[in-house]
Amino acid sequence: MKRRQFNKLVAGLTAGVCMTALSLSVQAADPLKVGFVYVGPIGDHGWSYQHDQGRLSVEAEFGDKVKTTYVENVAEGADAQRVIYNLAKTGHELIFTTSFGFMNPTLKVAKQFPNVVFEHATGYKMAKNVGTYISTTFEGRYVAGYVASQVTKSNKIGYIASFPIPEVIRDINAVQLSLNKYNPDAELKIIWVNSWFDPGKEADAANAMMDQGVDVILQHTDSPAAMQAAERRGAYAVGQASDMSSFGPKAHLLSVVDEWGPHYINTVNAVMNDTWKPKANVEGMKEGAIVIPSFNESIPGDVIAHAEELIAGIKDGSVYPFAGPIKNKAGQLMVPEGARMTYAELEKMNWYVEGIESDIPQ
Repeated sequence: MKRRQFNKLVAGLTAGVCMTALSLSVQAADPLKVGFVYVGPIGDHGWSYQHDQGRLSVEAEFGDKVKTTYVENVAEGADAQRVIYNLAKTGHELIFTTSFGFMNPTLKVAKQFPNVVFEHATGYKMAKNVGTYISTTFEGRYVAGYVASQVTKSNKIGYIASFPIPEVIRDINAVQLSLNKYNPDAELKIIWVNSWFDPGKEADAANAMMDQGVDVILQHTDSPAAMQAAERRGAYAVGQASDMSSFGPKAHLLSVVDEWGPHYINTVNAVMNDTWKPKANVEGMKEGAIVIPSFNESIPGDVIAHAEELIAGIKDGSVYPFAGPIKNKAGQLMVPEGARMTYAELEKMNWYVEGIESDIPQ
C-alpha cells in the first residue's frame, strides 16, 4: 500500500473513531426526561402544588441533567391513561403519577413501555417497572386531632373528605383515635365532597359544618377554600398537603405538609445510576416526608408542647396512632392491646374506628 493511501486510511479511521466518541458523548449528555401527572392544578396550594414543588426540587438538584414535564388537571380514568401514554411515547424515561385513581392507567401503560420507569403515588399495585410511594399522612392527622381536641369550644370537629378510599378512611380514623384519647366528648362530623379539588364544594362543606356548630375543620381535599371560610367566620382549620397559613392567619392551627422533594431526588438518582427497583416506598415524619412547619400562636403553650412530644414520639416509634386496643364503630375489637396495625393492613382499611357515628359511603 502506498504511503499516501495508508495515511488517508488512518485519517479516515481516526475521524470515524472521533465522530463515534463525539456521538457517544452527546448521547451520554442527553438529559433524563422525567414526567409528572397531576390530578389538580399546580395552583391548588395543596396536593398538586406540593408535588410540583418536588418537581422543582429535582430541577434544582440536577440542573441540565434532567428535563421535567408536567401535565395538570388530569381526570382519573381514561384521560389519565392517554396522558401517561403520551409522556412515555415522547421519550420520558421516568414518570410519576400522583393520584390514587391513576393506578390502573399507570399499570396499563407500563405494560406497553417496559423500559420506562413508573412510580405511582398512594397506590398498592406494582409491576417490574412500576413502584409505589406514599407518605404516612395519618401521623400528621393524629397530631392535628390532638390539637383540635384541645382548642375546640363546641366539641364539634369537622372533616371534609374526598373519596372513600383507604388513604382517606385511615386519616379520618387517626383523627378520631386522637379525639378518643384526648377529648372523648368531641364529635367528628364528616362531609364527603367526591372530589380532590373543588373550591366551591369545599367552601360549601365548611360553611355547612360551621352552621352546625363545628369550630375546627380538617380536610382531605386540596384547595384552601375551607381555610378561607374558617377565617371569615372565626373558626379554626388545618391545612392539607402544603402550608396553608397564608390563607387564614387567624384560622390556621397547623398544616400537615407533604415533602416530596427527597423522594423524587432519590428516585431520579436511582434511575440515572441504574439501581432503581420496584418497591413500595412508605415514608413519614421520621424520614421528613411529613412535616408540621408551625403552630398558631393562639394555641396554649402546653398544647403545643405536647403536640411536639407526639411528633418526637412518632419519629422515634414510641407513639403509633394505630396501636391497640382499637375497636371498630360497632364495638368489635380489631387490634388487640399490644399489637400494631401494619402498613399492609392500613392500606386496605375500609372500616371506621369506635366513636364515628356516620357510615362510609358505598
